[in-house]
Amino acid sequence: MSPPFSASFKRLAWSNLLAQSAEQLSLAAVPIVAVLMLKAGPGEIGLLASIQSLPFLLMSMPLGLLADRTSRTRLMALAEALRALALLLLLVLILTGHVSITALAVIGFMAAVGTVAFSVAAPSLVPALVQVEGLAGANGRLELARSAAFAAGPALAGALIAWTGAPAAFVLSGMLSVAAVLCLRGIAEPARAAMPARHPLLELQDGAKWVWQSDLLRPMVFCSIAWNISWFMLQAAYVPYAIHDLGLDASGVGVTLACYGVGMIVGSLLAPRVVAALPFGRAILVGPYVSVLSALTMALTLFWPYGWLAALSYFLYGAGPILWVITSTTLRQTVTPRAMIGRVTSIIIVASTGARPLGAALGGVLGVYFPASVSLWCVVLGFGLQAVIITASKVRTLKRLPDPLPD
Repeated sequence: MSPPFSASFKRLAWSNLLAQSAEQLSLAAVPIVAVLMLKAGPGEIGLLASIQSLPFLLMSMPLGLLADRTSRTRLMALAEALRALALLLLLVLILTGHVSITALAVIGFMAAVGTVAFSVAAPSLVPALVQVEGLAGANGRLELARSAAFAAGPALAGALIAWTGAPAAFVLSGMLSVAAVLCLRGIAEPARAAMPARHPLLELQDGAKWVWQSDLLRPMVFCSIAWNISWFMLQAAYVPYAIHDLGLDASGVGVTLACYGVGMIVGSLLAPRVVAALPFGRAILVGPYVSVLSALTMALTLFWPYGWLAALSYFLYGAGPILWVITSTTLRQTVTPRAMIGRVTSIIIVASTGARPLGAALGGVLGVYFPASVSLWCVVLGFGLQAVIITASKVRTLKRLPDPLPD
């Protein structure tokens, strides 16, 4: 049984829930506003999505460096305050009638910086607040918050805009961001020894070398890259396939996609039991293996074109890979020196995020030149590859978590 969580970690968990909710609420509301108020088409929506994802590529490494050198709590608070300020600015533009696609893109970029800061700093702070026996449970609680926000945010944004208009969604999102900052104020972050001044590129080189030379981290990165390429290939193909081949309407497509968030919640709740019941290496394999099962389930719709099969596939995509996120994060926190966790986390985020446009582009090309069946079977092969990568690695042999490394 894992030890009870400290008051500081509980504050971090609540702040994470509030920040993730603010992110998902605003992330869903922006394209709805673009379509309803600005008559935006697919091109503009695609541009907005691209710009909102840019901070993960451009800001992860700088924020990772800061997370290793400054207060992680302060870093998250400043980034979340920037999100609240951006949402306030967007609210003013909407109320004064000056909102535009450009404004939505710039403000979306600013708001996403808060998400990147939490993605880098929170996993770096957890090992300082939680004993090693409780890491898996702590990461599970953080991922449960993300899952709940992922499932509820889009539905809440749509409902608020439909019932009361666009401003309400951004007011609530801004209030959640402010509440997230207030929760961070009570965290007792342990002091760290000052690090010698070095060039940032040398700092990043140290982090990249640590990942590359690790028999545990290196295959996890390649597995994550293969997973993200395959996932975004599916995202590029799914909606046209669901409408044209499965005969789903917009509501049906939305229901199948929502099953992904439901699966994430279920997987997060089951994670502590799975980790306790299996050798740690086997627990890590659950996510990649369930991803293969999910891809095969979607491929079965080629023979039995039922919406419930697509919904089951998305549910499995949520339930299985969330176990990978929890266990792989726990392993990374354990085998990385605490003084380097921010940089290592940011490098892994950049590698996995950078694979997403490649997957989307591959999915788009396949969708243009080949029938949907080719896309779905390529997705199966891609997820099969990520399962092979992690199965062939040293990760599979772990009976338990390695002993944590010192600062």
